[in-house]
Amino acid sequence: MADKDVKVLFGEQVRRSRIERGWSQEHLADIAELDRSYVGCIERGERNVSLENICKLAEALEISPARLFDWWGVE
Repeated sequence: MADKDVKVLFGEQVRRSRIERGWSQEHLADIAELDRSYVGCIERGERNVSLENICKLAEALEISPARLFDWWGVE
């Protein structure tokens, strides 16, 4: 795994997936039924996201939860 904190790596993957869709944080938060500020904290790697919220984000982004961990093992 890379030297970055896993929360940062996860947040970067959420941000990447959101931006690929051209969505704002607010739009993703609305679809995932999460607070916009919470999504911002996730993307900055400030929050340790629960499994429940990982699944909400993945469903909103129409991807598998595993895709949010695509950074795993990247050097």
